Amino acid sequence: MFSTLGHFQSLPCPFKSDCNRPVCLFSHAHDLPQQPLVIATAADPKPQATTTVTPSTSSAHNPNPTVPIKRPFELTAQSASTSRNASLSEPPPQRLRTATSQKPVALPTQSQTSTAVPVLRVNAAQSQVALPVRQAMLKSLYDHFVILYESILPTNPTLASEHSLRQEEEVYKKSTKLTYRNAVINSIASLKRRPIPTSASHPSVGTEDQITARIEAQKKFDELRLTRSVLTNLLMTTDTMQQWGYILEIPEGEGASKPNALGQVTKCDRCGQSYMICSSPTQDECTYHWGKPFSRTINGEKLRVYSCCSKTTGEDGCSKGFHVFYESDPKDLHARQAFSLTRPPNSADGGNPVDTALDVVALDCEMIYTTGGMQVARVSVVDGSGTEIFDELVRMDDGVAVIDYNTRFSGITQEEHQKASLSLPSIRRSLDAFINSETIVIGHALENDLKTLRMIHYQCVDTAILFPHRAGLPYRRSLRDLVKEHLGISIQTGGGSTGHSSVEDSVATLNLVRWYILNKVKNTTASS
Repeated sequence: MFSTLGHFQSLPCPFKSDCNRPVCLFSHAHDLPQQPLVIATAADPKPQATTTVTPSTSSAHNPNPTVPIKRPFELTAQSASTSRNASLSEPPPQRLRTATSQKPVALPTQSQTSTAVPVLRVNAAQSQVALPVRQAMLKSLYDHFVILYESILPTNPTLASEHSLRQEEEVYKKSTKLTYRNAVINSIASLKRRPIPTSASHPSVGTEDQITARIEAQKKFDELRLTRSVLTNLLMTTDTMQQWGYILEIPEGEGASKPNALGQVTKCDRCGQSYMICSSPTQDECTYHWGKPFSRTINGEKLRVYSCCSKTTGEDGCSKGFHVFYESDPKDLHARQAFSLTRPPNSADGGNPVDTALDVVALDCEMIYTTGGMQVARVSVVDGSGTEIFDELVRMDDGVAVIDYNTRFSGITQEEHQKASLSLPSIRRSLDAFINSETIVIGHALENDLKTLRMIHYQCVDTAILFPHRAGLPYRRSLRDLVKEHLGISIQTGGGSTGHSSVEDSVATLNLVRWYILNKVKNTTASS
């Protein structure tokens, strides 16, 4: 039997008085000093000097007994294991979670330019794919978007940058670290298969998600046939029409008694100066702004500036042209060209021919400036499915001369308008073939089109009223903005060279009504 070395004599025997060992390794003395208590906190990650509490004299074998400090988690585990023998005033600290359970998302912010490759500005620590790899893939996407958009980039210089950033973002969200590169390569391959777009509203313009969303929306539009029963609740009342400037009665006086205003002194609709109307005006006599004024805050000051040149309303105009005038009084309009009601439907009795009028049409007109004021120069009509059924240029009445074709907005040039063969009365007779008094006519700011057609009609749906401006009357939202917001497509992108297309505007207006029925009317019905 080996003799003990006495290393455990400073510790009390766990069996105490029940110990049966002849020679116990532990001490059975009743006056043993209390062991020092080590105090360590989990908040400090670095080891520090320990604090000991020694109420009485230390053991002779170990004059300075200390316990080395351990990591917070180990201390927590030790505290948990000894909690049955010691009462703790506070629960043990918990381990902090340092990893996320979701896939890290690092998406680009504003980082595109109009002249160079867009740059990803994301947090590299949050990106599951290495940032240099993503930037290289973004450059490849950008290069292929530039090739695809070559014909439309001059008028839309930021389009390639915007769509390459969005496409990279879409691919990143759907892929993993291992599939990201191949997903981008597949996107580039699909870009190569797209047809070359001729305008910003072409079906091949956009990211994959945008094109897919447009296709799905178009399917819903194609399935929704606009009929009288569908549109009845959207028809305007006569009070609403009168409030929005519709002409509901034939004005007094003889119609078409004074086709032009030659020799009269009036105020220019562009610059506000008074001038005499003549058939051969002077070029560049009018200095004006072709854009509309809007409010903008500059250096803390709220100013009204023009959308065409960003000049304030007090500065000189940015464009030069002819003096022109616009008439709004119903009597003056009636004197230039006579108003008339749309024809009543043909009755089935008496051997009358079958009425060919449609239930629903969408209509849009383009106007030009003449010596008889602003008059219609093109009329386009589509049916309830969006199919074009009428598109004709309008010849001016005898003695009425064109002052300005207003190509920036009308899209009509002098060369094109020389082909016009039908006068306004002939156009009205042609429209009678598919528009009668019960036909529902859809348009945007439709009262302007009806005024220039000299048509009085009561069955009207106006998208300017369906989608009101937040400021109320007399403000209205433009058709271009509404179509961009709700349909995700761009119209009227020709700029100052090609202007608007009345056929395109008619189809866009029809689709806006379809969107309204699918999203507003059905949601309202479901909630009620």
